[in-house]
Amino acid sequence: MTDNLRLRNTPLLSRVGADRADELRTDVDAAIAGWSDALLLRVDRRNQVLLSGGRAVLGRAADLGERPPDHAVFLGRLPDGRHVWGVRAPLEPPDDPNAETEVLDLRRAGQILDDVSAQLVATATALLNWHDSARFDPQDGMPTRPIRGGWARVNPATGREEFPRIDPAVICLVHDGHDRAVLARQRLWPERLFSLIAGFVEAGESFESCVVREVAEEIGLTVTDVRYLGSQPWPFPRSLMVGFHAIGDPAQPFSFNDGEIVEAAWFTRDEIRAALDAGDWGSGPSSARLLLPGSISIAREIIESWAFAD
Repeated sequence: MTDNLRLRNTPLLSRVGADRADELRTDVDAAIAGWSDALLLRVDRRNQVLLSGGRAVLGRAADLGERPPDHAVFLGRLPDGRHVWGVRAPLEPPDDPNAETEVLDLRRAGQILDDVSAQLVATATALLNWHDSARFDPQDGMPTRPIRGGWARVNPATGREEFPRIDPAVICLVHDGHDRAVLARQRLWPERLFSLIAGFVEAGESFESCVVREVAEEIGLTVTDVRYLGSQPWPFPRSLMVGFHAIGDPAQPFSFNDGEIVEAAWFTRDEIRAALDAGDWGSGPSSARLLLPGSISIAREIIESWAFAD
């Protein structure tokens, strides 16, 4: 059953709905030509966007001027050919005064966004967060400026370019190869909220080696047969979650070696299915023995895929 474990669905933030059109990032003439009818996604300082009916509200890019401003980032091209840009700016109401809107960030909106909006908001959030923290060259401290449609920054004095930084992290479902899986609770999480083991990849380390190390450090188990499942961007602020499953031995005792995990347990498929039926941890019954992470996380997709594997 677990030998052929696959994700049942594409993780919510991994969905593709627009053409990233990377060739337009360096084609200044094409970017300017498309600006007049381009659309604009506004992301405020709290990484919130305006939504309407499960879609991100997109305004007119030309309202910012005759050409893309330096602080705008190119997000891609819609199926109808229009360009989409993103900016860090206060949110503005849509053109339709009767439209019902709500203000949400990606964590709370991921499960209601359509494919195009999920891609645009995830990309904009990641890029704009990077620009906020990358305004100076790490080598000489000189101010840098955006280039390539916001996909790089350059030191005007030296010509040295910096590109968006991504911090890879592994996340792993540990199971016994049959009917039980390990879930763990971090120190700062609410009581009964459990999830998978995760951690950042270290320098000189493969994803698979990171899985073995993180599981050993966090809950003391030695895992084998580490297998890849899928990945998801996690722009909070700039991570990429890389999902795996691995085999562990229920007879091996837990030990919490790095202080991050305070509780772990083996749960059966039936127990996990019951928790999944209860909904996301924020909406499930307060008396539930087990609460699981929200639908936006790849952890949820991995847990569901294992729980309902054929």
